Amino acid sequence: MLAPVNVDVLCVGHAAYDLVFQVGHHPAEDEKIVADNLLACGGGPAANAAVTVARLGYSSAFAGFLGQDLYGDKHYQELLESGVNTQCIVLGPSPTPLSTVIVKPDGKRALINYKGETKALPVDAIDFSNVNAKVILFDGHEPQLSMPLAEYARKAGIPTVLDAGSVHEGTLALMGCVDYLVCSEKFALQFAGQEQSALKQLSDISPAVVITLGERGLVWRREHEYGSLPAFAITAIDTTGAGDAFHGAFAAAVSANMDWLSVLRYASAAGALCCTKAGARTGLPSKEAHRALFESNCKAI
Repeated sequence: MLAPVNVDVLCVGHAAYDLVFQVGHHPAEDEKIVADNLLACGGGPAANAAVTVARLGYSSAFAGFLGQDLYGDKHYQELLESGVNTQCIVLGPSPTPLSTVIVKPDGKRALINYKGETKALPVDAIDFSNVNAKVILFDGHEPQLSMPLAEYARKAGIPTVLDAGSVHEGTLALMGCVDYLVCSEKFALQFAGQEQSALKQLSDISPAVVITLGERGLVWRREHEYGSLPAFAITAIDTTGAGDAFHGAFAAAVSANMDWLSVLRYASAAGALCCTKAGARTGLPSKEAHRALFESNCKAI
């Protein structure tokens, strides 16, 4: 019998392995270029969020799939070394999803993800009966696992967060089932064509909505209140993983019962710091660096 999993944040969803190439410019058609640097590390929205939570000094667990292959083994070991609870990981013969990330000098990126025949886990793949979490974060990539878990959380009074990076089956299914719908600008534009229209429409679906806008900060709507928050001033090296860091820190702040604006600033600081280093996993902030940026912002207000 497995030991109880008692964590601040349970992160449910996608794990991949990232190959990050830094290049001088985006390759043109039929052009062959040489990368300035290569970084190989674990990735995936929910997995990165779980590592973010752990680095910020909270406890986390990741629930999802990893293949029994070279990339899966490496990623599993990274999660263990980061202090993430791995009891809810399903290991199987299908390949670990692989992402190739091309990063340009301005920090912008292009990403190619390969899943092969790897399918979403079935509803009974993980037994959550021994898991006690203060907050549950979903990224939508494991909808069969996530829907009943979100319903359980609602009945149990456990706050839930959805990382809605893009419009797909999982995010559409979960967006009306969570307490906090935290979505990217891409999701908002796909959903409604314009961020303010999306904010209004999404607030009719979820009680608290945040739309992250990269260097333009974020906009939010909660109950009858709404507002915006500027981004932290940083020099972007690579934006890969910034959203994952934001969502992980957001869930951690909710688990700590921070007030609403502090939750938003806490998450924004994590997302900003992630942009200052190459690679998503390597860019996830340390507790010390995050505290320094977060507290300096609070003092400036």
